[in-house]
Amino acid sequence: MAPIRCLVLLILFCISPSLSANPLVYEGESGVGHGKHIVFLAGDHEYRSEESLPAMARILAKRHGFKCTVLFSLDKKSGEIVPGSSYMPGTEALESADLMVVFLRFQDFPQEQMQPVVDYLKRGGPVVGMRTSTHAFNIPAKSEFARFSYNYEGEDFKLGFGRQILGETWAGHYGKNHVMSTRLDIVPAEKDHPILRGVQNAWVQSGGYWTEPREDCEVLAMAQPLAGMKPDSPVAEGKKPCPGVWVRHYQSESGKQGRVFTTTYGASEDLLNDGFRRMMINGCLWGVGLEDEITPDLAIGFVGPYQPVTFRFGGYRKGVKPAELQDWDSPILPDHGQSP
Repeated sequence: MAPIRCLVLLILFCISPSLSANPLVYEGESGVGHGKHIVFLAGDHEYRSEESLPAMARILAKRHGFKCTVLFSLDKKSGEIVPGSSYMPGTEALESADLMVVFLRFQDFPQEQMQPVVDYLKRGGPVVGMRTSTHAFNIPAKSEFARFSYNYEGEDFKLGFGRQILGETWAGHYGKNHVMSTRLDIVPAEKDHPILRGVQNAWVQSGGYWTEPREDCEVLAMAQPLAGMKPDSPVAEGKKPCPGVWVRHYQSESGKQGRVFTTTYGASEDLLNDGFRRMMINGCLWGVGLEDEITPDLAIGFVGPYQPVTFRFGGYRKGVKPAELQDWDSPILPDHGQSP
């Protein structure tokens, strides 16, 4: 009976989205983060958060001991990763999270998937927000969660999750993708901030976003658009720098202040830069209160093959289920032969 039972379970695993879809969990064995749980929400349409976030999760789990749960926006029927689908099962994992890492765009989750996000923020949990997360939610005015929408006009939570939690909402592009890259220049007065420890030559392939963060944000790095796709490309004509990396604290309904680390960058190709990747790993440690454990030589090497595609709308690797990323040495993301 045992072999038959195993065969049945294998078949169910292959055909059932509920069993094979979410969550993807990496369990760290030892390190400064052992005993801490980070939950990653990957659900943007363009910048390949489904590649960035599992790559970061593996580093934090394997090299630093965290338990990392990675959730993806999925196709409801197949359980395959479909960026930006507004369907993300597994958000109840936030109940035990010590940090929420958000890389979403214009999401409108079902009630049972959105409520754990709301509850997490009510208790003042720390947040790391990346790129399009300034406009993570686009929710109809009739919804009970309308106040989280990037364009919410009510004074009780004006401009939603982006402005009230991360510090800025969607303000527009400020540099053309794939033509203009961005240099992240550390603010001299912030050079000793723990998140910047060991960070050098941070440069990203993403084009710029214009930002004017809230006054209570502490800007760590300014984003300088470049006229080219190399770190030493000249400064783009007429493009002055604007904030690209900052921290703040938000006041939760529980009365607790939650730490926030925000960057308007983080596309999958951005992580190829050592300086930016170090900043992101440092930011996660700072978020959970482990800033004293951040060293200039903190391990940030990728775990397993990292093979990001060139980010664009619709350019994701098709037919991939989260379970395919479970092994440390499985590629992020596997290529099943479709043209990206």
